[in-house]
Amino acid sequence: MRNRRRHPSQSVDQLRLAIDCMPVATREAMLEGVRSNARIIAGAYVDEDGGVCPMLAAHRCGGRTDFLSFAKSWDRFTRAARMRAVTPREIAILTNQLEDSLSSSGGLELDRAIQEHRELRGRRLRMRRLFLHGADPRGEILVRRARRAKARIAGDNDAELADRQLLSPVPSQG
Repeated sequence: MRNRRRHPSQSVDQLRLAIDCMPVATREAMLEGVRSNARIIAGAYVDEDGGVCPMLAAHRCGGRTDFLSFAKSWDRFTRAARMRAVTPREIAILTNQLEDSLSSSGGLELDRAIQEHRELRGRRLRMRRLFLHGADPRGEILVRRARRAKARIAGDNDAELADRQLLSPVPSQG
């Protein structure tokens, strides 16, 4: 059975899905990076002529996200068998998809979850610093000794344990 070519709209839909899954800050940085870079490429991360992929452009503009599914869908969309500069049409489609995605994202649940996670993590780190700072201001190491389990002597009072020897079926060596 022959391999069927993908319908062009399918690769655009996959690209849009990958764009929608990125955080809003990354999408904004990617849009800025694509607009500001003169040479956007497909099929590689960077080339020797100064061209960059959209993900690296976003990274350079502050969008510090690694998103492999975007890179794969971008290369699939551009049909990049090897590294090449993208066409103005491909840039226009990417910028339109980014703009549409940004305009349709009001307050995404994923972005709120990321923000809540960062707040909780920051709070936990602050509490840890406060605990460590207040635990021992002189910097000395304090060790609490573990209690020894009391050895029981058959039928006697615990108060007299120090004076007595342990009853043992095994004779002591000596």
